[in-house]
Amino acid sequence: MIQGRIQNFLVIGFVALFFAYLFGPLIVMGLTAFNTSGFPRVSPWDCFTVEWFDVLMQDARLVTGVRNSLLIGIGVVLLAVPIGLAGALMLMQIGPRLRPWLYTVTISPILVPGVVLGISTLLFWDRIGLMFGAEEDSIFYDGIFLTIVGQATFISAYAMLIFIARLQRFDPALEEAALDLGASHTQTFRKILLPFLRPAIGSAAVLAFLASFENYNTTIFTIVSSSTLTTVLASKVRYGIDPSISALAVSIVFLTLVGAVIFEISKRRETRRARSQMAVARGEETKVRKQRPFLTEPAFIMFVLIVVAGLGTVYFSGTVGVEECKIAVKEQRQAEIKRKIERRQQQQMFQSAVDTQSQSSSDQEDSKVTAKGTEGYQSVFSPGNLQGEIETQAEEEQPVKGTEGYQSVFSPGNLVSPSSDEPEEEKPVKGTEGYQNVFAPENLSNQVPAENSGN
Repeated sequence: MIQGRIQNFLVIGFVALFFAYLFGPLIVMGLTAFNTSGFPRVSPWDCFTVEWFDVLMQDARLVTGVRNSLLIGIGVVLLAVPIGLAGALMLMQIGPRLRPWLYTVTISPILVPGVVLGISTLLFWDRIGLMFGAEEDSIFYDGIFLTIVGQATFISAYAMLIFIARLQRFDPALEEAALDLGASHTQTFRKILLPFLRPAIGSAAVLAFLASFENYNTTIFTIVSSSTLTTVLASKVRYGIDPSISALAVSIVFLTLVGAVIFEISKRRETRRARSQMAVARGEETKVRKQRPFLTEPAFIMFVLIVVAGLGTVYFSGTVGVEECKIAVKEQRQAEIKRKIERRQQQQMFQSAVDTQSQSSSDQEDSKVTAKGTEGYQSVFSPGNLQGEIETQAEEEQPVKGTEGYQSVFSPGNLVSPSSDEPEEEKPVKGTEGYQNVFAPENLSNQVPAENSGN
């Protein structure tokens, strides 16, 4: 019981992830077509608008590319489908020994790169034009013609594969019976084979058109000076795109959905008609219901209502208040930019202050580095240099012998009487005992009486 629930949960989760991966890009792309942003984006969302569809219609290059793509697609269908049908009929008619070789030859263009096909097509028709002396504006140098021929070389192989798959279920006895009853080969083909191949013809035509519409590798060489939708989109992606590309994608998806719904309704009507014919053939007329007109089909009416409601909502939501919303978004962005600039300036000022502080601290650290022998001095003008310097020097330095009493030449202690620790006064030289000093005043007072007494 629990294991079954876990398996169901895993299966549902896997399916949900698969569809999210498959349709997620389409949904995001569709949303970008209704955003007023100049670049395809969903976040941040600005305003809801449909102006990009108008921009799409005014893009002359893009409109020309779409027109050329449609024209080339129709030409490829008209050329590739008959070639594929002829190849399938021929393969079903030849013997089993030759069939593999012919099948390989007809399928080989699918294996050849599109670039090679484009270049070879261009060179081949250029040589044909030179052979006939054609002018440059002739069909041999026309980009539309060259693209149709170049694409049909490999798209016809796709169509042939579809016809082969359908012909494998065909009963040749039907053709033989028609011929035995007097029908010609043309009548047999038109009355028996073509109705049987009608679904395959429709599938091959759709496949050929889509393959031609989205082809790029071959088209880029064969289109010459013209342009298709794929080449225009490639140039826009190379030089920058806007949401008008998303608007084009939304339009293509919308048209594809419309075509799918119409095809499904037609298929259901055809199935109902076949059942009615079988009931009539069996005589069960009471079970035959009257066919409703196409425009009164419930599915078609519901689809039309959804489309009209969606387009009306998109139109009114995209035209009412768009300019006011743009102005508000612009003002909001300007205010946000201003706040960012102010915040950046504050960060720069703070960073400059931090850098200045770190620079000053690094300078102080550098100034503390002193020369050898001056490790005790913090600075030349440091107040600590005036305290304890003499004592430190007196303790660290030993005076020279004979100068122990002199601390310094300019020391204030030199003006004070020598301490008791000083040695006794030396005796004068013999004959100079009376002279204490050369400039002593006593020398003048004692000298004059001595001279007079001698006379």
